[in-house]
Amino acid sequence: MLESLRPLLTKILNPLARNLNINPNIVTVISPFIAVLAAYGFANHLLILGCIAILLSGLLDVVDGAVARYHNRSSKFGAFLDSTMDRFADAIIYIGIIFGGYCDWFIGILAVHSAITVSYVRARAESQGVDCSVGIAERAVRMIILMVGALIGYFTQPIYFTYTIIILVILSYITVGQRIYHVWKALK
Repeated sequence: MLESLRPLLTKILNPLARNLNINPNIVTVISPFIAVLAAYGFANHLLILGCIAILLSGLLDVVDGAVARYHNRSSKFGAFLDSTMDRFADAIIYIGIIFGGYCDWFIGILAVHSAITVSYVRARAESQGVDCSVGIAERAVRMIILMVGALIGYFTQPIYFTYTIIILVILSYITVGQRIYHVWKALK
């Protein structure tokens, strides 16, 4: 869904990547620690801090790839590490949201499960040789929706943030279904 923004992001990130001649895996490993800050913010009803931390974590998530590509340091391990750290970040953010009481534990667990399942289905499809970057709620979209929902909850009432989380669960499971259907068609 956001794939069409890649050329614009590349133009923006290449100058930054040129000046960051470091191991991209270092940037990758920093990102989930910023997600811990987001979880802390949500757990302590600091929705703006949670949003800023998600934004910063997301920025680092795209910078690591830009640095790897620009300096020709892309690797299978780097891709594996990036995906693993993304799952950690997703889960820890939702744990902070649950702890902050923005959703009950059951909805929170479904949010963690659905987010991880979206990524698992893609990884499993790609292990079968099927490109599976399809669906309405890929990770970047989910993080944007989460930030917007938190901001709406901050400026209005927290219940709107809760509604956003429920919507994210639904969108994530729809994405799982879309990906399963896509793989079924590709392997049929």
